Amino acid sequence: MPDAPPELAAVLWDMDGTLVDTEPYWIAAEYALVESFGGTWSDEHAHSLVGSDLLVAAAYIREHGGVDLEPAEIVERMLAQVIASVKGHIPWMPNARELLRQLGEAGIPCGLVTMSWTSLAMAVVEQLPVGTFSVVVTGDSVTQGKPHPEPYLRGAELLGVRPQDCVAFEDSPTGVASAQAAGCVTVAIPHVAEVAEDPGRTIIDSLGGVTVDGLRDLVRGRGALVDA
Repeated sequence: MPDAPPELAAVLWDMDGTLVDTEPYWIAAEYALVESFGGTWSDEHAHSLVGSDLLVAAAYIREHGGVDLEPAEIVERMLAQVIASVKGHIPWMPNARELLRQLGEAGIPCGLVTMSWTSLAMAVVEQLPVGTFSVVVTGDSVTQGKPHPEPYLRGAELLGVRPQDCVAFEDSPTGVASAQAAGCVTVAIPHVAEVAEDPGRTIIDSLGGVTVDGLRDLVRGRGALVDA
């Protein structure tokens, strides 16, 4: 029996740089940590880590920044600084909360799929209405982080839907690769890092103009997501 035609079943959201503009917080934490060990850092290094598994990023910082700590401790130190920044001010990405509200009103479940660890993810989720995200997948809850497909496969599985019936919002090449490998209908909203054109993804400038009906049409393979 052939598979049912695709219909929008859920939306999976990356967090850093997609839902909230926390990438500057992460980059500031990287600079502060590296400089505290007498090392030097650069935006090139920082941008190469956008969207990466935090332990992978920490190993990179240890190697290239001269930080004499184990990767797990590097992550914990940076997380503490970023969480403190988030508790002071959450920089929501434009139109993100509005689209989340529209999806909720339409009965479309949302999942958060982030490489940030649970402590930071919950600091953000707790600032949204209860039930905004039906499931939360974090970097410390998966075996393999982005760009591996496991995070998005886990999100779809927890929601009880097929990945190909999900739209995934991402901002980085690493996250886009993860979502595409999982089979999600992938929408890239480049922020800090550039995302290359590819037939398997839709690239937009922002969430402005994105509607629930537009997402439904995108999953069905009809029309552009945002009018030019």
